[in-house]
Amino acid sequence: MIIINCITFSTLQITSMWLPFFSSWMSVCVYVLFLFLVSCTLYNFFCAMFIGPGYVPLGWHPENIEECRYLQYCTLCNGYKAPRAHHCRKCKRCVMKMDHHCPWINNCCGHRNHAKFTLFLISAVCGCILSSILLFIGLYRAFRINWYFLYGDHQYIVYLTIPQLAFTVFSFGLALGVVLAVGGLFYVQMKQIIRNETSIENWIVIKATSRPRAEGDIFIYPYNLGWWKNIKQVFWEPQGNGLTDWPVVLCCHPYTLTIEQIIQKEDKKARKKQYTIVQSYNGSWFPISKGFRTCLSPPCSDEYRIPLSVGDKVYVTRWRKRWLYGEKCSTNEIEERDSKGWFPRCCAVEFTTTDGEVTKVSKKLS
Repeated sequence: MIIINCITFSTLQITSMWLPFFSSWMSVCVYVLFLFLVSCTLYNFFCAMFIGPGYVPLGWHPENIEECRYLQYCTLCNGYKAPRAHHCRKCKRCVMKMDHHCPWINNCCGHRNHAKFTLFLISAVCGCILSSILLFIGLYRAFRINWYFLYGDHQYIVYLTIPQLAFTVFSFGLALGVVLAVGGLFYVQMKQIIRNETSIENWIVIKATSRPRAEGDIFIYPYNLGWWKNIKQVFWEPQGNGLTDWPVVLCCHPYTLTIEQIIQKEDKKARKKQYTIVQSYNGSWFPISKGFRTCLSPPCSDEYRIPLSVGDKVYVTRWRKRWLYGEKCSTNEIEERDSKGWFPRCCAVEFTTTDGEVTKVSKKLS
């Protein structure tokens, strides 16, 4: 909101100096277009924020109990995850057709607000493109004020004080930044909408196509109905209740993707390794006490950082040069709610022997 207000106020202020509202029909069109884009941005922003993505009911399970074997169980929501649903740690709920948790709207992007979120992105990008043009013209006239004094023929003069100039340059930079950052996000969102897949599903598909499979076993993504139907499903004809009645291609069934997820989970469990914590870690995102390089090379992810104490056991499933991702071994149900996350690699050593073997080795050495 602060960024939108800064860009809007600065654009209207400097544009009014060189293009007054009723000076011509063109000026009226420019102002109406700009204010329309600002209104669309704010409207879709608040809709995406307050409508929300839609949540799987707590304790949910499919009507046919036999279908539960095709679904993953969420211990945090005490229910099954519906197809395309995933648990958001920040929202603390299982989200329908979850794409990602967006800090811009402080909410998840999912089934119910996907269209509004995408329209917010394109409105913001178009508004900031127009704002950048108007601010650039105003700044150009301000820097060339002497020329317009001497040679300008009935043209409006743009005079800016030092604070006004600094604020205008700052707003111009914000507008360009929004065009680049939000424009990139809009491109990614449209590419996913055309394929009818979320960012999480894209990662599942990548793993599904790369993992070893039996001969003749080909993975087919079940929700890609063709680019036009995919677009209509998001913007014009949202189908289903966001739980189990997603339309799928003919050669698939509603649980094709969830079965693939379960297989990938089992494969991940088979590859996990147990580590023992030898240095405590408080969950800091930039743990300078663990080394300068560790502090400056955190995982490029907003995933949870898990606090650990000396002696804790962790099952590690992802490895980076200086960071590990794993699940803390715990019998306490409360602790399990925040038991997964990243931690510095220097805090742990791989557990390679059983307690019995440790005892035998200790006796031999004594």
